[in-house]
Amino acid sequence: MIYKHIVVLASSSGGLKALSQVLSSLPPDFPAPIVIVQHLSPHYPSMLAEILSRRCSIIIKEAQTGDKLEPGTVYIAPPDQHLLINLDGTLSLTHTQKVRFVRPAADVLFKSAAISFQEGVIAVVLTGKDSDGAAGVQAVKEMGGTVIAQDRASSEFFSMPDAAIRTGVVDYILPLDAIAATLLNLVSK
Repeated sequence: MIYKHIVVLASSSGGLKALSQVLSSLPPDFPAPIVIVQHLSPHYPSMLAEILSRRCSIIIKEAQTGDKLEPGTVYIAPPDQHLLINLDGTLSLTHTQKVRFVRPAADVLFKSAAISFQEGVIAVVLTGKDSDGAAGVQAVKEMGGTVIAQDRASSEFFSMPDAAIRTGVVDYILPLDAIAATLLNLVSK
């Protein structure tokens, strides 16, 4: 591995706008991989990677089993598959049971990242409904990682960030426009 941090990010309702703002503010040489779960309809192919690629200078792709994590690259979970990070820094997709009624689930991604990268994980929970990500941020914190949640004022839907905040393990509660700069600061340490 040629990086010491990994960013795992979760969003749901309102996520396209939030992801666009955060990712478009990151440089193409961002020194960590970024892995994203965005709740999407399982009935249609996702255009999320393509849409975000048009708006951002960082490399963005839909994740595939066997992808090796690289800094400066964003990996997005495809619809209806859980995305996991393996100990060797590769990705796996599974079609196992839904978690909190969703697949892909942030909790699955965050827990696998915590096991694989421990204190090197930076977990971010953005706008969304329900509470996906709350159990995952607890796993990240238990392994020494860092947790960021989007604040109420800038969230289109605050349920997901609020559930993360209510766990008591969130290190930073930030407006959307401050998240990219904070990520840059954290991965530069």
